Amino acid sequence: MKRFIDLAEHTPEAVAELLELAGRLDRHPEPRALAGKVLGMLFFNPSLRTVASFQAAMGRLGGSSFVITPGTGTWKLETRNGVVMDGDAAEHIREAVPVLASYADVLGIRAFAGGIDLAADLEERKFMEMASVCPTPLVNLESAVNHPCQALADWKTMDDLGVPANGGRFVLSWANHPLHLPLAVPAAAVHMAAMRGMDVTVLRPEGYALPEPIMQRARAAAAASGGSLRETDDREEAMQGAHVIYAKSWSSTTHYGRPAEDRALRKKLEHWMVSERWFANAAAESIFMHCLPVRRNVVVADEVLDGPRSRVLPQARNRMTVQMAILHRLLAGGAQ
Repeated sequence: MKRFIDLAEHTPEAVAELLELAGRLDRHPEPRALAGKVLGMLFFNPSLRTVASFQAAMGRLGGSSFVITPGTGTWKLETRNGVVMDGDAAEHIREAVPVLASYADVLGIRAFAGGIDLAADLEERKFMEMASVCPTPLVNLESAVNHPCQALADWKTMDDLGVPANGGRFVLSWANHPLHLPLAVPAAAVHMAAMRGMDVTVLRPEGYALPEPIMQRARAAAAASGGSLRETDDREEAMQGAHVIYAKSWSSTTHYGRPAEDRALRKKLEHWMVSERWFANAAAESIFMHCLPVRRNVVVADEVLDGPRSRVLPQARNRMTVQMAILHRLLAGGAQ
């Protein structure tokens, strides 16, 4: 494995091997596996779990890491091409990324969506520009429309809990939020569940349908795995027999790049907060998942988040375990 930037680049068999390695490294630590190796991380956007879990993963394997947040203790970086750099940015990514990569054995980059041009975000233009000048193994720490490390952790969480793959019912539900958030987690989650072979339903209000390229890719994954994919705004029907409800907010695709119109639409959707009532028609063993951070009593009610259905804490811990496997495979070849 030479990079980890998209779960779709890996076969289900390769994913299974990564998950097996994650479990093995968690049960039987290898504290010298990556001794002398360095992980560099470049964060254009905030992080809590991603930065901490990757540093912990690298440390548990005996390696070290450094974190760069442009503009916070370092130069601001320019990401646009062909501009006259007479503003705040002192350095361009075309120099910064290869320099940072030269200090590290693997480089991780987080760069959220611009949130203005949907086509540009769907094409991952900013992230792929940086990937093109990165000479070392690269890890996607979250890009415009992808979060493969989160998706891998979500897959492991469901495996750990015995959630059925083929025949399992996975509901990705839009949820209320005061901000217009990126498409990365919902896009990664819907593709992951489809790739796992689940019967996937995207539950969302009018105006929040996932972009067709995201749905098309997930449909292809479902067809290959024996799963299925559909979209609806009917909550009662969507939740019928559901094994998992995965809540996440995302920007209105109808009003993409127009935050004022998005906010106006959201004001009518405060009832899209996950509560125990949502589980009335779900499977008895139905669980609640969310990538975190989560806004209590906005996205999900306390009764769910603090109740027996919630799996957000083991889900978050699995970020570290799967990332140990990713780093081990990239830098140690996954050898025993």
